[in-house]
Amino acid sequence: MLKTYHGSCHCGAVTFEADLDLTQSSYRCNCSICRRNRFWAAVATPEHFRLLTGEADLTRYVFNTQKNHHFFCRHCGVRCHGVGNDTPVGPMVGVNLGCLDDATDEELSRVPITYVDGLHDRWHSAPAFFAHL
Repeated sequence: MLKTYHGSCHCGAVTFEADLDLTQSSYRCNCSICRRNRFWAAVATPEHFRLLTGEADLTRYVFNTQKNHHFFCRHCGVRCHGVGNDTPVGPMVGVNLGCLDDATDEELSRVPITYVDGLHDRWHSAPAFFAHL
C-alpha cells in the first residue's frame, strides 16, 4: 500500500515527497555509480514523486548510455533520487531510501531488497557477490 514519505538531502536544500510501498522490493546495484555511492532505491512512478524544494540546487549527472539521470545536491553531494528513462517498468524515479526523513528504522529494516548486476547489464540477475552492497 502506498504511503507518502518525506525526504531530503543532508543539508536540507533539496526536499521531496514520494508515495512508496515499502513492502515492495527495493534495489541495490553493483554498477559503477551505485556501488560508489551505495544508492538504495525504492521505485516510484513519476506521478508519485514530487520535488518540493531545491531544483536549482541539484546537479544532474549522466554517463554511458545516458538513459538514467542521477541527481545530486550541489552543496552536500547527497543523491536523493535518480530518474530512469528506459527501464523494464518504463519511466521511473529511484528514491534513495537513506534520504527518507520519516521512515522509521523498523520500516527500513523490513524493506525487501533485490540485488541486480548492473555492472554487467544483467538487470534480472543478482551479482555473484552482493553482501557489500
